[in-house]
Amino acid sequence: MRLARIPVSACLILFGLILQVSVFGRLQLPGATPDILLLVVVGLAMVYGPTGGCLVGFSAGLLADLAPPSDHAIGRYALVLCLMGYTAGLLRSDHGRQRSVSGSLLVVGVAAVASTLLYAMVGALVGDTAARHVGLGGLVISALLYDLLLAPFVVPLVMLLGRRFGRDPVAAADDDESGSGLGTLARYRTTREASSGPGFKKRRVPGFARRP
Repeated sequence: MRLARIPVSACLILFGLILQVSVFGRLQLPGATPDILLLVVVGLAMVYGPTGGCLVGFSAGLLADLAPPSDHAIGRYALVLCLMGYTAGLLRSDHGRQRSVSGSLLVVGVAAVASTLLYAMVGALVGDTAARHVGLGGLVISALLYDLLLAPFVVPLVMLLGRRFGRDPVAAADDDESGSGLGTLARYRTTREASSGPGFKKRRVPGFARRP
């Protein structure tokens, strides 16, 4: 993961965590809670790829595990978002460009369902049976609905900020220099080949003309 991507990822994760804890976490909505951190991780993963998405997801999940009023085992949500970030990174388009609306919504929908099921599964392994009392089916449906409603407003903005501010200036300069150098070399070769072709005539020095 490039160093230039760390500040923008950290700012987006912190902002998403604040919204998650202070705003959406206090809403008395039926079923699950809208997962802003998941949308941030998915958006950055579709720009940075699987490795960057994995690191971003692990960092976001670990902060969520440590932030109050967290009442689950530390590392549980980090594992879930790490896997979601890696999977979403595998589905990114060429050069991290914006996917179609239907494609982005499909990725978000799959991530919402998979993260809810995986979170409940890991909780069952560590002895957390809260999902059974609430109802796993209701949690999956509500999480899918909430995340799909927020995705058109969150994911494109996260992808835009990730592309604009996450670009490494050193790597970008190297790419520009390599691109211009190859272009100059190609033009030089083309000019040289054209000048040394059959249409090129040698100049004769006066006084040394061939005599009959």
